[in-house]
Amino acid sequence: MTQRHPAFIAGAFEHPTRFAPDKSIAQLHAECARGALADAGLSFDDVDGYFCAADAPGGIPALMADYLNLTKLTHVNGTESGGCSYIAHVGHAADAIARGRCSVALVTLAGKPRSSGQATGTEIRQIPAERPAAPFEQPCAWSVAGMYGLLARRHMYEYGTTMEQLAWVKVAASHHAQHNPHAQLRKVFTTEDVLASPLVADPLRRGDCCVITDGGGALVIVKPEIAKALKRPRVGVRGFAETIRTNEAGRLDLLQTGAAVTGPRAFADAGLTPADVKYASVYDNFTIMVAMQLEDLGFCAKGEGGRFVADGNLISGSGKLPWNTDGGGMCNNHPQNRGGLTKVIEAVRQLRGEAHPAVQVPNCDIALASGPGLVMGAGHAHATVLLERL
Repeated sequence: MTQRHPAFIAGAFEHPTRFAPDKSIAQLHAECARGALADAGLSFDDVDGYFCAADAPGGIPALMADYLNLTKLTHVNGTESGGCSYIAHVGHAADAIARGRCSVALVTLAGKPRSSGQATGTEIRQIPAERPAAPFEQPCAWSVAGMYGLLARRHMYEYGTTMEQLAWVKVAASHHAQHNPHAQLRKVFTTEDVLASPLVADPLRRGDCCVITDGGGALVIVKPEIAKALKRPRVGVRGFAETIRTNEAGRLDLLQTGAAVTGPRAFADAGLTPADVKYASVYDNFTIMVAMQLEDLGFCAKGEGGRFVADGNLISGSGKLPWNTDGGGMCNNHPQNRGGLTKVIEAVRQLRGEAHPAVQVPNCDIALASGPGLVMGAGHAHATVLLERL
């Protein structure tokens, strides 16, 4: 990005439901879109840019654009990089706006994994035969939770990380979620609760895993001139980076996330450092991924993630780095098993001063939203965005 604030997030909406058996996925997308536009003080007629990912019906923008009756589109983007797609969409929308391709960009996410009875990532993944890696991956019969269990065990071996340290990620999330009336889990957890929860994929337990929810969310991103005219707090897009990590022909370093690429690049793009961040939304599909990403983003040294997240250091009001103050994927919401968009939404709330008073970060002017997509170790994407309140 060449401009300090090429675009602004003017609207943000998180669907309040966590269980929607009576709604279609398209309906959830539409309700989220309507909510974000209302939050911005805009309408569907104002939208000339639309962004979605594979969770949209049919997996392409055209079908949802038709359903939403978006008749004035001059730019569409269907980037699919898993759960971080929507963080990437913020950067893509800002770039499109800066280039004059659209003025009002709408980003939507929705899904119903809870209604469909999905489990905690323990099912064996069926690899489509057309994928190049299928002959190598399918015989291994891997599961999502199993892959992240490998990461946790390796981190423990290399750096002395303990499961009690990682349990503090869930504890911090629960301290925040108790104040969120829409959170899936509002119980305040202790480390003992997490360590006593059922084993899912050694060494990860149920408490180390995110919730499974229906629902969704949406964002509205606008050009600076429109942002100035709207009666909403201005949240500028200041820095952005994304990456795709290959498996390097089997030589992948399982202790390095894509944040090692997107973090430094996003901070350089923004002209900021981790020390400037007042609030961090970091994707928490599993506790180990929070510790590893915080290392790679530069909030602590490599190998120090376990110690950094421990002892309440992520709890707003008492810890060093206020994190996922809505309860995050650990306790609040993980719609369609894709947590990137909700990370941006809570960052916007914090910058506007609209988070719950019990978790609102004082004088919050710089926030980060960062997270992975797809599955670490089996195809991994990552995106990071830095936002600023004006």
